[in-house]
Amino acid sequence: MNTSRTPWLLSGPALILYLVFMIAPIGSIFLISFFEFNFEGGMRATYTLKNYIEILTDGYFYEIYARTFGVAFIVTISCVLIGTGEAYVLSRMSNPWKGLFLMVVLGPLLISVVVRTLGWALLFGSTGLISQGLMAVGLTSAPVSLMYTNTGVIIALTHVMVPFMVIAVWAALQRINPSTEAAALSLGASQFTVIRRVIVPQITPGILSGAIMVFALSASAFATPSIIGGRRLKNVPSAAYDEFLNTMNWPLGAALAMLLLVAMLIVLISANKLIERRYGAVFS
Repeated sequence: MNTSRTPWLLSGPALILYLVFMIAPIGSIFLISFFEFNFEGGMRATYTLKNYIEILTDGYFYEIYARTFGVAFIVTISCVLIGTGEAYVLSRMSNPWKGLFLMVVLGPLLISVVVRTLGWALLFGSTGLISQGLMAVGLTSAPVSLMYTNTGVIIALTHVMVPFMVIAVWAALQRINPSTEAAALSLGASQFTVIRRVIVPQITPGILSGAIMVFALSASAFATPSIIGGRRLKNVPSAAYDEFLNTMNWPLGAALAMLLLVAMLIVLISANKLIERRYGAVFS
């Protein structure tokens, strides 16, 4: 048997599945984005740049894209701050508490994102626990609702995305040699200095990898922004969904999705190049 064919034979089934269930749908969406649409005749396979021109020349779509990436950026920063601290504390715990609290942090991943988001919707309402708690302690005299606000979307998305950041940073922390921290402490460095000068530089690749993951998932999130933000605060996925299923303008919805995909690829490839250039020696 020709051993040079073995890798292809082993990866063949996965490659076929990848082509069928990912490349083919994306290719179809790409082609549809160039179709024409009118409400009388529907969609026609006449190739045009009209849909892309409409998006790139309409301030309404600029606002949607700006909201999508702005919320994703803030969520990413929040997850970096929260998730890095959580992962560090967890790594310093002893058994069995380490395993127990790790399951507590990662447990929400076992629950449907829709269920978690609906739980936040109950808390964010004007009669929810958050509003009632603020009124009870005297911080506000009137009910406060975080529903249909960017703040509510950011809080709910952060809760959904923090476990992904914890996983990435946790993996980086496992590669640190404990003797480096002990050596720094023995030389008189404070615990804060050890974290800032020894721990953080070594886990920076993990932080950046987690940030890339969180940013991509936040920018492409659909359920949480749709439920918490509602129709007043659309992001790109919900806008594309409306074009596909409400107005039935598939070409415009496809163009929205393709521009989001291109923008995400640019961000992710640029970030990966930065990580490889600055921290390639750490991964090797």
